[in-house]
Amino acid sequence: MDIRQKINIILIGVLTIGLLTGCSYLQGEPALIPMKSFFKNPEKTGFQLSPDGTSLAFMKPWKNRMNVFIQTIGDPGEKRVTRSTARDIAGFFWANNNRIAFLQDRGGNENFHLFAVDTDGSNLKELTPFEEVRVQIVDDLEEIEDEMLIGMNRRDPRVFDVYRINIDTGRMEMIAENPGNIQGWLTDNDGRLRMAMATDGVNQSLLYRKTEKEPFKTIVTTNFKEKLSPLFFTYDNRFVYMASNLGRDKTAVYKYDIADNKALELIYEHPDVDVSHLLRSKKRMKITGVAYVTDKRHYHFFDDQREALQADLEKRLPGYEINIASSSRDETRILVRTYSDKSLGAYYFYDLTAKKFIKIADVSPWLDEKMMCDQKPISYESRDGLTIHGYLTLPRRGGTQNLPVVVNPHGGPWARDYWGFNAEAQFLANRGYAVLQMNFRGSTGYGKTFWQAGFKKWGKEMQNDISDGVAWLIGKGIADPARIGIYGGSYGGYATLAGMAFTPELYACGVDYVGVSNIFTLLSTLPPYWEPGRQKFYEMIGDPVKDRALLEAISPVFHADKIKAPLLVAQGANDPRVKKAEADQIVNALKKRNIDVPYMLKENEGHGFHNEENRFDFYRAMELFLGRHLGGRVEKIAG
Repeated sequence: MDIRQKINIILIGVLTIGLLTGCSYLQGEPALIPMKSFFKNPEKTGFQLSPDGTSLAFMKPWKNRMNVFIQTIGDPGEKRVTRSTARDIAGFFWANNNRIAFLQDRGGNENFHLFAVDTDGSNLKELTPFEEVRVQIVDDLEEIEDEMLIGMNRRDPRVFDVYRINIDTGRMEMIAENPGNIQGWLTDNDGRLRMAMATDGVNQSLLYRKTEKEPFKTIVTTNFKEKLSPLFFTYDNRFVYMASNLGRDKTAVYKYDIADNKALELIYEHPDVDVSHLLRSKKRMKITGVAYVTDKRHYHFFDDQREALQADLEKRLPGYEINIASSSRDETRILVRTYSDKSLGAYYFYDLTAKKFIKIADVSPWLDEKMMCDQKPISYESRDGLTIHGYLTLPRRGGTQNLPVVVNPHGGPWARDYWGFNAEAQFLANRGYAVLQMNFRGSTGYGKTFWQAGFKKWGKEMQNDISDGVAWLIGKGIADPARIGIYGGSYGGYATLAGMAFTPELYACGVDYVGVSNIFTLLSTLPPYWEPGRQKFYEMIGDPVKDRALLEAISPVFHADKIKAPLLVAQGANDPRVKKAEADQIVNALKKRNIDVPYMLKENEGHGFHNEENRFDFYRAMELFLGRHLGGRVEKIAG
């Protein structure tokens, strides 16, 4: 398990009509589940085993904020080791058996600082007490008890240098200065900094050195559209496992001789989707399988022992997606995490030597899976012949025809929706709405061609894919054409505004959550550490000078006169990605035309609402707004 997996961030075929049955229909009106049940903090989550496998660390609410707790396995007592009251702990990991490292920002500014604390709650230390500085974890150096490698943009806000830092004292030294073009670093299995990933804006280079005493040398340069991403070194530290789409459409995993710049062996490929997640056993020093996502997560194993373990787990926990969330250093004790579309799942502890299997905790025990709805994988064809994959969640009430609908395009846009529990979809389905999520062109995971089909297509073909999903729902008789709303966050918020402006006939209302309204101001206010990728953004979205006419045509704020339906807007004042001005511009433009445009601004939030009370305010406002304009059910609040 690499460091990216260790840091827990609390913040994821053609369908026949026979699948469009939603949840099992119950006699009478299904229960209206309180809004807070969907959006309150988990009871316990983010469990990790200590390196020696004797203790658990996890996140749990304290004074309405997610904090880190420690528990010895077999002892019901637990100890809180952090004391955050202003903001949730963003993520944590075991630095060693006696010390926890964690990350936290202020008010959503995403300038994460690094802290460490002993497992008894003592010796709390802010290790990077620098203003306007963001920390990245490069390597936790699990073999070195009191040190780790971090990236920090202290010297230059645009780039991250690498520092070796003592987790007890905070003493640090720079071990690699970023010349200005490096965006990522990779260590070998001994914690030595051996590779770097650089960019000139549109081309990406892999830099390599045999030892830390040598300078980095550029090995290969590709256009950013060509993926050559190092995953980790082979266990002899000679070669590297790579995720690559060089000369192919779908990303596959290779064993690669980086020094000689040549692929040695194709490890795994899939004909329909990208593959880039490689499983491994550090103790046995071998790769054990791959994970990939089509409609759901699937595994392919190379190792009999790992395959047998998965079969054992699936037999014990039938009906769930199963993942190994954490393991002890010697891999004799593991934490198992379950996933489904109807709950946030549970954690189990498995002692493989003693064959002891016990349940640790449900993440959201107050949610009854029997009252949740199926999230069905679906697909439809776009107007120009692309297959668009997605998910449909239908409510328990009202059958499967002529339903009010909330269309929910994902953020990114260079991301994708996955099968699994989606609190928003379940909340909306409980209120009586069908919820459609789609992976429009430009989404990742479906190959290079599908991803690039979204370049400079914001508000155009990408938006058409969303509109075609609406037409598909209407054609199936699922959607009531007069009761369709659209809701999304970030790029999904942009897609909401674009849908309202460019296809006003489709939507009765919209909800824009930290969405982009003006692409010119988006590109002029990029965070400084995104600056090395500016030219890439210009190629993927549009150049504000060369493509001025395009960006004017696709920026909703310039077409606010076409928006007719009510719009709810929510924004964090400290958002470093989509600035407050994006929300202000569209709100002011609609107010001038007397469009119903309630505006929720949270002064202590950034790109999305993380504080529990702010989530409650937002989803309560959404529920009332959609109920008023689409006719869904609304929870009655006493008083």
